[in-house]
Amino acid sequence: MVKQSIFGRIAQLTRANINALLDSAEDPQKMLDQMVRDYTNSIAEAESAVAQTIGNLRMMQDDYNEDVDNARSWGNKALAASRKADEYRSTGDTTDAQKFDNLAKVAIQRQMAAENEAKGAEPTIASQTEIVDKLKDGLNQMKGKLGELTVKRDQLIARSRTAQAQQQVHDAVKSIDFMDPTSEVGRFEEKIRREEAKVRGQQELASSSLDAQFESLEDLGEQTEIEARLAALKSGSGSPSAIGQGAGTGAASGTPSTTGETTS
Repeated sequence: MVKQSIFGRIAQLTRANINALLDSAEDPQKMLDQMVRDYTNSIAEAESAVAQTIGNLRMMQDDYNEDVDNARSWGNKALAASRKADEYRSTGDTTDAQKFDNLAKVAIQRQMAAENEAKGAEPTIASQTEIVDKLKDGLNQMKGKLGELTVKRDQLIARSRTAQAQQQVHDAVKSIDFMDPTSEVGRFEEKIRREEAKVRGQQELASSSLDAQFESLEDLGEQTEIEARLAALKSGSGSPSAIGQGAGTGAASGTPSTTGETTS
């Protein structure tokens, strides 16, 4: 009963701690440390209970040994009284002989009582001894489990820290991944591309405006030549076949030709 109650409470506590660890996995290190502390406290509680059980057993063994000693002592007293009675009887002193025989009977009676006490305690002592042995084995197993739990805790904490470090490295690498458009570098590159595209657009717009200006100048020159040739035709200073040669020169110089007048 003692063994079952002690280790039953410890098993329930262990299961409760494991469930709490699984439910509160946001900080595994704290939960594992608390679990080790709880298990250590449970072992201390079990040790106290087992020590009390062992103490009770030792008291029963002391009482048993005392009963055995008393039985032996009363047996020796009974033997001594019986021998004394025989001595008196050999000398014819029946009165004293009877007195020591009576003392021997009293000693035998007490010897038997002590023997009965010892025999009655033997089954209880045997049962308690078996329980104590099992409790000691259980405690040793608990201490072994505590060692395993401590090692497991250290391993899990190391794995957790390694996972966190890997996650940090992954996040750091991802933040500078040139090919990832969502990274900081990718967003910065996209911003620069937009700015470059804007500049190209502005250059293209400026170039289009300049071409239009040159085209308007060409149109104006052509219109001026047309007007000059028309004026030459009206004044009779040019002919349709000579427009391409003389008119262009006259138009360019801005003065009519006087060759005909000089000849005449």
